[in-house]
Amino acid sequence: MSDHIKTSSSNWRTPLYACAFVLFAVALAEYSQGRLWWCPAGDWSPWSWSVMSQHNSQHIIDAYSFTHVLHGMTEFFILALLFPRVPVAWRLFIAIGIEGCWETIENTAYVINRYREVTISLNYFGDSIVNSMSDIVCCGLGFLLARWLRFWRSAAVFVLTEVVLILTIHDSLTINVIQLIWPTEMIRSWQNS
Repeated sequence: MSDHIKTSSSNWRTPLYACAFVLFAVALAEYSQGRLWWCPAGDWSPWSWSVMSQHNSQHIIDAYSFTHVLHGMTEFFILALLFPRVPVAWRLFIAIGIEGCWETIENTAYVINRYREVTISLNYFGDSIVNSMSDIVCCGLGFLLARWLRFWRSAAVFVLTEVVLILTIHDSLTINVIQLIWPTEMIRSWQNS
């Protein structure tokens, strides 16, 4: 039994170090893009739930952190289909790598301006580095949650999370993707209501 635990934990060690390297690389890339480490307004609360404020995407956790958990859940199943023979620890690393790439791209001037033009995020000026790191960790947690819940319970959590976000902040992962790729004025007007 102890040999199995030792082998199992050693199988996770290298992929987890690789995940930590992704976090370091993304932080470095965002710093070089001019991202700040923390909320420039100076509020030291670890979270911010106000979507329409200068604190959005600047603290450790915000309403959009839940969408990053959904990223991880989705990536768990997609990667399981694409790479069924790859050990789950390495699939976690791939998911973290994908999320790290997204966080880096999301914080480019082009995407920040796109958010400001077509979504409700009129005052969005990019994530703080700490928020980006948290978003990547949330993705990893979503990945592990999906592994534990399996498909149908994960699907139920996904739908429930989307509904709660739609009702509370007038946004969700699905709406965010629609508005970034194919924005509609009807959705934007509803979000601002």
